[in-house]
Amino acid sequence: QVTSYPPIISFACNHSGPGRVKDTIANLKNSQVFTVNIISEPFVENANATAIDAPPDFDEWTLSGLTKAKCVQIKASRVKESAFSMECEAIYKSIDITHPGTGEHNSTLILAHVKYILVRKDVLTDKGVIDLTKFKPVARLGDISYARIGDAYGIARPSWAQEEAKIQG
Repeated sequence: QVTSYPPIISFACNHSGPGRVKDTIANLKNSQVFTVNIISEPFVENANATAIDAPPDFDEWTLSGLTKAKCVQIKASRVKESAFSMECEAIYKSIDITHPGTGEHNSTLILAHVKYILVRKDVLTDKGVIDLTKFKPVARLGDISYARIGDAYGIARPSWAQEEAKIQG
């Protein structure tokens, strides 16, 4: 998340090779809308299937076994199996990143407006907060590495009114 008001997210996408952008960037530049779907552990293999180096005209959905679902605010599909989806519009910026030494254009940074967030009720606590033990989100770290997210904990933020005397003391 870049900002919360308005809700702006960013992501970068490296190119597949010299002069070859990934389908994600090409599709985004054509449509200006996309979804971010955070996948849960049971579906990580399905999501990984879409990373295949297929030709640009091949639809990776057919390999994934995942289900397309209509979005509320944008004309794109979201992953029905995803417990958390963001519908986004790339109305802000698409920035081509150039290597400072070689001048090679090797990745693209996208800044986009989040127009709608869908969270499935079955992953929420009674207080309406996401329960990580129910959600079981998975993060892609890069290359072939993924990570489970768990063991969340809270740390109270200090208050100047309560801490000032100790700090100034």
